[in-house]
This record gives sequence, C-alpha cells and structure tokens, in this order.
Amino acid sequence: MEPLKPYTSYHIFNHANGFENIFGEDRNFQYFLEKYTEYICPIAETYAYCLMPNYFHLVVRIRKREVIEELIRKKKNFSKVSFDFGKVKVEDEVKVDEKVKVVDEVKIDINEIEKFISKQFSNLFNCYAQSFNKMYKRMGSLFIKNFKREEILDKEYFVNAIVYTHRNPIHHGFCTRYNDWGYTSYCEIAEQKSVFVEVAKLLKVFGGKQHFVEVHQQNLDKFNQTTELEVPTIQTFQTFPKSKETLEK
Repeated sequence: MEPLKPYTSYHIFNHANGFENIFGEDRNFQYFLEKYTEYICPIAETYAYCLMPNYFHLVVRIRKREVIEELIRKKKNFSKVSFDFGKVKVEDEVKVDEKVKVVDEVKIDINEIEKFISKQFSNLFNCYAQSFNKMYKRMGSLFIKNFKREEILDKEYFVNAIVYTHRNPIHHGFCTRYNDWGYTSYCEIAEQKSVFVEVAKLLKVFGGKQHFVEVHQQNLDKFNQTTELEVPTIQTFQTFPKSKETLEK
C-alpha cells in the first residue's frame, strides 16, 4: 500500500472489522472527532468528512514536509541527545538553543516522515478502539487494519470526493437531504462554521458558497434520477468554474 506523502491530497476511508458498528451513540461520533482533532489536524488539512455507523470517509491534504519535520523534532525531544552530522558536530555541553538551531537545518528522511504520518492515523484508530472496547466491554479489532487511501490528482476528483463524501448518508438511505445527517461536514461548510474543516479554502475551490450548494444539489438531483450508485463526473456540473489546480497552493 502506498504511503501517505506530505503536501498531497487523499480520499481516505475505513470500515468496521466485520459487521459491527463503530459508532452507536452520539457520544461515539463526538469522541472520534475529538481524537481526530488531536491526532490528524496537526498533520493534515481536512476538507470533508462523513461518519456513518460502520464506516467513515475523509478528504484531507497532508501538510507540508517542513510542518511534519517540526512535529517529529518536537516528539523526539532533541535537547537531551548528541548529534554528529558530518561536518557539523553538536556535543552535550552546547547550549540547547544552539543545538535546536543546528537540528532545524537537518532534513528528516522521507521514510521517517511517511511512517510518522501513518502512525498518527494508527494512533487515532487505536485510541478510539480502546475506548470503544472498554465502554462496551468488547474485545478485538474494531477497524479494518489497513485503511484505504486514494490520491487526489486533480480538481475533478477532488470535487467528486467532497460531494460523494457528503452524499453518503443519502446514498445508503439514512436520510434524503444533505443537512439531515449530523455527522458530515456539509452543514459546517454551508454555514461557514467549523472547528477544523478548511471552509474558506474549500469554498474558494468551489467558487463560493452558492456554487458549493448548487453542485451538491445537482449531484443529488442526478442521483435521485438514476439507479447507478456512482459518483458523477465533473461534466454534469455545468456552472462550476474551471481550474487546473486541485487547491490553491
């Protein structure tokens, strides 16, 4: 499975390990989002989410390499160790602030960065699963081990992933309107109020709130008129402003 890379957008989804629900009560959804904020927000920008009883979808962009490197440095607590980087040697007696300055100039290996990113997702799932198991007196894995991820390469896929994520509750018969399901980012974006979703950046991609709502409604109208349970292509959204970029850099 391809590792998650810095400054790359992904559609991420995972499912319960079996036929159990991973969210059974409102407090389960809320706890997952709290832990999501703790583990994922430092390493990724979030553009959409949908939590369903036995699975979830996310649209995220991993933060820049420099941001991830800084998180790794802080986690390693460099002030307590000695370093030798070729011509640059830092001994224990050197002042902490000087040592940190030297360390900041050293690039962290990309493999370590990718492992750190994946570890943050694993920490989220493990933390939630442990709490869930304790609360409901169950044992064993809660999530499928390897969560799915698809790299988003262009704006068309990005838009489709956003709309598809928000349409999931309707797609599976839990409601008939976007704002009837309380565990997606749709209402947060439409109301332009969110704790961690990048609302301003997302609406800029869509060309504003009005286009965001129109694109979602056009998608829903098409979905209601067909038996095909697939994500429509961007060509169905005639009023959508064209752009070669997925997101503003």
